[in-house]
Amino acid sequence: MYNIEVTEKMITITNISKEYIDNVLFRNISFNVSARDRVAVIGANGSGKTTLFEIITGNIKADTGSITMRRGTTIGYLKQDIVSSSKKKLLDDIASSSTEITGMAHRIDILRQDLAEETDPEISAELMTQLGELQNRFEAAGGYDADYEARTVLSGLGFKESDFNRPMTEFSGGWVMRSELAKLLFSNPDVLLLDEPTNHLDLESCIWLENYLEKYQGAVLVTSHDRAFLNRVVTKVLAIEQDEVLFHHGNYDSYVMARQKDLQTREAAAKRQELMIKKEMRFIERFRYKARKASQVQSRIKKLDKMERISVPRATRKIGFQFPEPPRIGEEVIKLSHIRKAYDKNVVYTDLNLTMHRGDRAALVGPNGAGKTTLLRIMAGVLPFEKGERKLGYNAYTAYYAQHLLELLDPANNILDEVRKSAKDESDEHLRVILGAFLFTADDIYKKVSVLSGGEKSRLAIAKVLLQSPNFLLMDEPTNHLDIPSREILTDALEAYKGTLCFITHDQTLIRQIASKIIDIRDGNVTVFDGDYDSYLYWRDSLNSEGQKDPVSVPTSVQPRVNRRKQKAQEGEQRNKYYQESSSLRKRADKLDKEIPKLRQRLGEVEIQLADPDRYRDREKATATVEEYHELTAAIQTLEEEQKKIVSDIEKLKQKFGIAKENNSP
Repeated sequence: MYNIEVTEKMITITNISKEYIDNVLFRNISFNVSARDRVAVIGANGSGKTTLFEIITGNIKADTGSITMRRGTTIGYLKQDIVSSSKKKLLDDIASSSTEITGMAHRIDILRQDLAEETDPEISAELMTQLGELQNRFEAAGGYDADYEARTVLSGLGFKESDFNRPMTEFSGGWVMRSELAKLLFSNPDVLLLDEPTNHLDLESCIWLENYLEKYQGAVLVTSHDRAFLNRVVTKVLAIEQDEVLFHHGNYDSYVMARQKDLQTREAAAKRQELMIKKEMRFIERFRYKARKASQVQSRIKKLDKMERISVPRATRKIGFQFPEPPRIGEEVIKLSHIRKAYDKNVVYTDLNLTMHRGDRAALVGPNGAGKTTLLRIMAGVLPFEKGERKLGYNAYTAYYAQHLLELLDPANNILDEVRKSAKDESDEHLRVILGAFLFTADDIYKKVSVLSGGEKSRLAIAKVLLQSPNFLLMDEPTNHLDIPSREILTDALEAYKGTLCFITHDQTLIRQIASKIIDIRDGNVTVFDGDYDSYLYWRDSLNSEGQKDPVSVPTSVQPRVNRRKQKAQEGEQRNKYYQESSSLRKRADKLDKEIPKLRQRLGEVEIQLADPDRYRDREKATATVEEYHELTAAIQTLEEEQKKIVSDIEKLKQKFGIAKENNSP
C-alpha cells in the first residue's frame, strides 16, 4: 500500500477515501505529517477517525488515494482496545518493547561471552573492536538509560514502584492500556498515532502526558474528546465533518473560533442566495407564460439550474431547557466525621473529616488510587465504612451517577419510555425538550436502548439522574464515552443545575467550567481548596516550588464560617480591586486571543505557498515568502510567551485578591 521514498515529510497522504456500503466516512483527505507536527484528528463518534489511523498503519486498505512515507520512518500506534498476552513482568515488558535496544543488548551479552571464552589474541582483538562499536551504538540509542527512562514513563502514567515487578497478567484492562502507552513512548517511534490516549488516565497522568508530548521529538497524531488536552498538545487540527474534511493551523479552541466564523459567513451567504433565488423565482412565475419574456425566463431558469447551492453544516448549539427545581437543602449538605475505610489490608482513610455546604460545586482530584471514588461512594451512601459518622443535611436528596447506571438501563425500552421512569409527572413534550438537549431528536427518542452506543447510553443515564431533581448530585467520570459535543451538552446541564455538586473527572475543561471548589486527595489526606481549578494548580505549583511534597497549609474552606453577609461584602470589595488591577492585562489578553489565531492562519497560508514548487521559480517571491515565514514564526512565539506571562500575572492577582472563579475573565 505504501510508497517508501526519501522526502522531507514523514508521511504524505493524498486523496484518501473510505466508505462502507452506503456509509461514506470521508473522501479525498490529503495532508502531510512533518517531524514535529502535533495533529488532532477530531470528529463525531463514527466519523472515521480510528479508520484513518488504521489506514495509515496499513491495517485497513483505503478505497482510493495513496500514502508515501519517508524511508525508515517508524510508527507507533495506540489502539482504544488492547488485550495483552504478555506474561512478563511490567518493567521487563516495557524495556523489551524497544527491539533495537533489546537486540543490541543481546548482541553485547553474546560478544562478552565469546570474549570470556576466546584464547586467540587476534580473534579477541577483533571481538573487542566489535564490542566497542556496538557499545557506542547502544549508548547513542539510549540503551544505558533505558531502565531509568522506562521507570520514568511508568511512574508518569501512574504506576507505583511496587508494580514494576508484577506480571502483566495481574493488571486490569485500564492498566494494560497504560502499559501499552508506556511501551510506545519508551520505543520512541518517529510518528505516534494515539487513539483516545486519555481514556484510562487520571487527571495527574493526563497532565504528565501533556508535558511529555510537548517535548517529544517525533510527530504526534491524536484523537481525543478532552478539549484541554488538545489545546495543550496540538498545533494543527484535521476535522472530519459530515460533508467535508477541514485542516486548520492552531489548537482546538482556535479551530472552534475559526469554524464558528466560517459558519456565520456561510449562513449569511446562504441567506443572500436564498433571497436572490426567491427573487428570480418570482420573476419566472410572473412571466413564465409571457411570450416576450420567454428568453429571459429561460435564461434565469438555466442560471438557477447551474447555481451551486451554499450548504451550511449543522453545528451543535446550546438548547434552552429547564430541569426541575430541586428542593431547598440545609446549609450543611453532608458531614463526614472520623471516617475509617479499608479494603482488607489496604487502608484508604484512617480519620477522614469533610463538610460540604449548600451551593458547593466540588471536583475531587488526586493521583489514581488515592481514594477519590471511595470518598464519592461514601458520600453517596453506597459504600459502608468501619468507623465514623456520615450525616446528611436537612432535606438532602442525593443522586449518584457512575458507569454501572448504564448497565441498569432496560434494553427493551425505547429512549422516551426509559427517561419517563425517572420523571413520571413530566409531560412528554417537556421530556422531548430535555432529550433534545441531550442530542436525542425527532425519531431518535423511539430507538431501543439495546441499540444505543456507549456515548448515547451515558447521555441517557445523565438525563435520567438530573430529572430526579436531586439537591445533592455526585458524579463519577460522567464524561466517559462522551464525544466533544456531548461533553459540551453535559457542561450546559451542570451549569443549569441548581443543587450542590461533587464530581470526579479527568476532563480538565469540565473542571475549569464547573468547579468552584477543589478537594485534593492524596495519601489518605483530604485538603479542601476554595477556588477554581487554575487557582488550585497555581497553589499546588507554589507548594512544589517550595519543596513541599504535599499540601500543608489549608485554604479558606476549612477555616470557621463567618457572617455570610459580611463575607459577601468583603468578597465584592476584593473582586472590584481585582478588576481594577487586572483591567489592562485582561484587555491585552483579549487582544492576543484574536491576534494569535490570525497570525497562525496566515502562517498556514505561507506554509502552503512554500510547498508550491512554482513559487521558487521567482527568486524574489521565494525569498519574500521565506522571510515572511520566519517573521510570522518569531511573532507567534513572542506573542505566545507574552500570553503565558499575562495568564500567570492574572492568576497571581486572583490569588492576591482571593477570587474563586471568573467566568468572564481570562
